Amino acid sequence: MIWRNKTGTSFDISKEQENYLKSIKKEKKFIKIAQISVFIIFVALWEWAARCNFIDTFLTSSPGAIFKLIVKFVKDGSLFKHLYVSTTETLAGFFVGTVVGMLVAVLLWWFEKLSKIADPYIVILNSLPKTALAPIIILWAGMGFSGIVVTAASISVVVTTMTLYTGFTSVENDKIILMKTFGASKYQILSKVIIPANIPCIMSAIKVNIGLSWIGVIVGEFLVSKAGIGYLILYGSQTFKLDLVMMGVFVLGVIAAVMYFFAAWLEKKVIKY
Repeated sequence: MIWRNKTGTSFDISKEQENYLKSIKKEKKFIKIAQISVFIIFVALWEWAARCNFIDTFLTSSPGAIFKLIVKFVKDGSLFKHLYVSTTETLAGFFVGTVVGMLVAVLLWWFEKLSKIADPYIVILNSLPKTALAPIIILWAGMGFSGIVVTAASISVVVTTMTLYTGFTSVENDKIILMKTFGASKYQILSKVIIPANIPCIMSAIKVNIGLSWIGVIVGEFLVSKAGIGYLILYGSQTFKLDLVMMGVFVLGVIAAVMYFFAAWLEKKVIKY
């Protein structure tokens, strides 16, 4: 049988290979259907329990109430305002944390003595509770957009540095020795061996940083913001409007999921390339 791959190249395969490729496709479809089904079943059970008074809707709200509130906020345009504020802060914190973390990891790999000196301090910084230090960070960086962005970046930068540096130092030493044998410079080793070998590690750090950046932004908005998803959640909890709290959590989950799936799609494209 002739099989055609994603690039359009056709080639002959055996019956066993054909069955194997079909089984992989079926497994992927099953996983997607299962993921969607779990979400639908959870929402349906939640709504059913709320309508049958098995749960206290004052404390847990219900999907129907959350949907009505979302429609209300969409109609008056306030939801888009809060989404824009939080998403902008998250993207800024994400890029700052990821880029700075990557640069520090490269610097530590480039200067081995520096990495040995900095190792205990990086471990200490990673163990510090960044969310608890958020008020101090915001005072240093500013009571506004800059403070929230720095808070988001501070949570992800150390994790990125540690993850990537571990990946950089885990590359097979034989490859590096081979490059040195051919007279390669340190920059050439970095660009031709270290970075390509750590593309999956880099993409994994990016996906992790999405969640960490959202955590930093929400914490920052709890403290100083007058708009954003974190502000909505805080305002709802202070006024005992738990429908508003649950709506904020739901919207936050949806936006984080969209960013995660985009990162997963980008990972496939980059690794394929």
